[in-house]
Amino acid sequence: MARERKFTAEEIFHETERLLLEVGYEGYNISLLAEALNVSRAAIYKYYTNKEELVVDFMLQHILRMIEAFGKVDNTQPFQDQLEEVLDIVLASKDLHRILSIAHVVDTRGNEEIAGKLVRLSELHREMYIPLYAMVNKGKSEGILNEDIPNELMIAFIFQSIDLPNHMQIPEETFIQSVKQLVRTGIMRTK
Repeated sequence: MARERKFTAEEIFHETERLLLEVGYEGYNISLLAEALNVSRAAIYKYYTNKEELVVDFMLQHILRMIEAFGKVDNTQPFQDQLEEVLDIVLASKDLHRILSIAHVVDTRGNEEIAGKLVRLSELHREMYIPLYAMVNKGKSEGILNEDIPNELMIAFIFQSIDLPNHMQIPEETFIQSVKQLVRTGIMRTK
């Protein structure tokens, strides 16, 4: 009998993300993942009992990485430097909202552990915004941001910038720089 190919959690999560974005949650299954990793389904079932558990663990890992990245933004630097770092983080995770939206369709019937993990995911989603509030408040205190616009709206605007589809197939770097410019200054010409 041939030895089973070894794989890492990183490989599982990478392929899970790729497949979820490609075929959606309903189309995703352990067989597809096993095929993508070139392993047996049994090899994956040694770590995860079903796709729901795997997908929820993947989402938790993804959001924890975002929280970690936001936590590394130096809040002692000027607002505009912080904003640049935040935009880089957000744009590097452009599929975050699509991935997190899957949480609403995960079947938790009869599985308290998965239901608990989804509650934790929701808590982490809110926690992810905390460093951004501090950044926005700094921008307002430095007189850069409009004090009349609620912080929640500014933060939502920054995050929604990653959901902009690139239907016109603008080169990736141009697209990213243009999105950053729109967040920084809007559509009005600056003098």
